[in-house]
Amino acid sequence: MTSQEHTVRLPLVSDGPLDPPQEQARLREQCPVATAVLPSGDTAAYLTRYADVRALLADKRFARPTAEDDAARVAPPGGGGIAADGAPTVIPAKGEGHQRWRRLLSRYFTVKRVNLLRPGMAGTAHLLVDRMLARGSSADLKAAFGFPLPVYVICDLLGAPAEDRDRFSHWSDSFLNVSRYTGEQTAVAHEEFTSYMAELVSEKRRRPGEDLLSTLIAESAAEGEGMSDEQLVFTGMALLVAGHETTANMIAKMMAMLLSDRSRWERLLADPSLVRTTADEALRFDANLGAFGARRYLDQEVEIGGRTLPAGTTVLCDMSSANRDATAFDKPELMDLSRSPNPHLAFGAGPHSCLGQSLARTELQVSLETLLQRIPALELAVPVGELEKLEGLSVGGLSALPVRW
Repeated sequence: MTSQEHTVRLPLVSDGPLDPPQEQARLREQCPVATAVLPSGDTAAYLTRYADVRALLADKRFARPTAEDDAARVAPPGGGGIAADGAPTVIPAKGEGHQRWRRLLSRYFTVKRVNLLRPGMAGTAHLLVDRMLARGSSADLKAAFGFPLPVYVICDLLGAPAEDRDRFSHWSDSFLNVSRYTGEQTAVAHEEFTSYMAELVSEKRRRPGEDLLSTLIAESAAEGEGMSDEQLVFTGMALLVAGHETTANMIAKMMAMLLSDRSRWERLLADPSLVRTTADEALRFDANLGAFGARRYLDQEVEIGGRTLPAGTTVLCDMSSANRDATAFDKPELMDLSRSPNPHLAFGAGPHSCLGQSLARTELQVSLETLLQRIPALELAVPVGELEKLEGLSVGGLSALPVRW
């Protein structure tokens, strides 16, 4: 089987909600640069090996497709969200303009700054557990804990009102839409989200606080070369989506992994010092990082995995598959709570790696610490095979996580 003669249809199908598609292992072994057919009918190159995925993600020449690129579309005509079918170019997709935008933001997401947020995160986590315990002995852990925690954190960071979290959730889903909403519904949601964020930026100009948006506005005025209002609006939207949707999904997936094999949870209860390595191992072990991987648009020819890909090719980098590559990880099929080092690619690599990875890691760690301490008897309320995967979005996750104690 060669790349040229093997085509797969995405998203790949797995046996269970937490299992990787069996096809991934075959592709890594026999066809690391395959051709993938997307729900739109368009085709793209599909990478599954660690070395290839990391190399392309780290290559500063290539970035996510923009609306101006003639890239493969993920969604069928009439559907798709902003993140699914090409990001707007309010912020340069690559080059010095993109790196300058990252530098403006990255100083607010350093490990040192995020650690200052940790006590507040822990307080919020305990408050959410208090509410869960007050309601009885069972809950949907995603709805009651996994979703609200990162929403409160990112809203506090941005200076957005957390009581609008249900609206944020809908807007985020539309941003990441593949087939859940129509194109018209997505357009309306995007317009609403843009208007909301524009008003929030205006409010921060009138009455600045100690939040990130206010700080960015003040710095822009002082330096004379900061972000425009349009860039501030886009930045606020991007951070709100990235800051809660993916982390909320990851908290639920991490807990599902640990509770689906009770010995993992018991090991953590016996040795809470494993919390940090467990959070990273959950990121590596996650079979549902996304249905289509990280996308890159090639504006010039590149050779990767022994195959020459021409300019104009859209490439899908499957980080979930790369994170289970035996050439990069010892016994990758095992969830090893003490795995270290753990060079997983859940946050990408290189100049486009996730800006908020320190924040996400800390939220995962705080979630684990709090739940271990407060609800040690936590267990799944349904068989793992009955957990339902999120459908119709470009991010992967579970629609709910029923638990009891």
